[in-house]
Amino acid sequence: MASKSTTAPSRSASEGRFVEYWTSYGFGELDQSAETRRALLERLVPRLAIADRCTLEGQFLQVEGELHTYRIHLGSGNILMSPNDRYLCVVPKSTVTDGNGTRQTGYLPFEGDRMLAVILSKAMLLAKDTEITDPTIVSRL
Repeated sequence: MASKSTTAPSRSASEGRFVEYWTSYGFGELDQSAETRRALLERLVPRLAIADRCTLEGQFLQVEGELHTYRIHLGSGNILMSPNDRYLCVVPKSTVTDGNGTRQTGYLPFEGDRMLAVILSKAMLLAKDTEITDPTIVSRL
C-alpha cells in the first residue's frame, strides 16, 4: 500500500523526484475526493463562525489570520503561509481525550472524510492565529 506524506521532505531528500512528488501531492491539482471536498466547503464555509476570514481559491481554502494569510490545500491539508508561500507544518492530534483520558467523539456531518475535518480544524486555528499557544506552531508563525 502506498502512502502520501503531508510532511515536507527532509534536507537529505531535498533533491529530485522526492521533492517533485511531495510538491505535486502537497500542493498540486485536486483528485476527485478533494474536488468533492471543495464542493462541500463551498456550501459549508459561509455557515462557519470564521466565514468572513475564509475564501475558496482554486485548490486552497484561504484563511485570513491577524498575523498572516494561510492557504490550506484541499487535497493534502498542507498549509502555505504568506509572505512567500512558506510551508507551515501543523499536525493534527491523532485522538482527542478529555481530562480523564477518555476518548472523545463528536458528530461530524462529513464523517468518513478525515481530511475535511483536518482542513476545518486548521482553518479555525489559523483564523485566530494570535490566540495560538502551542510553542512549536508559534515559533513558525
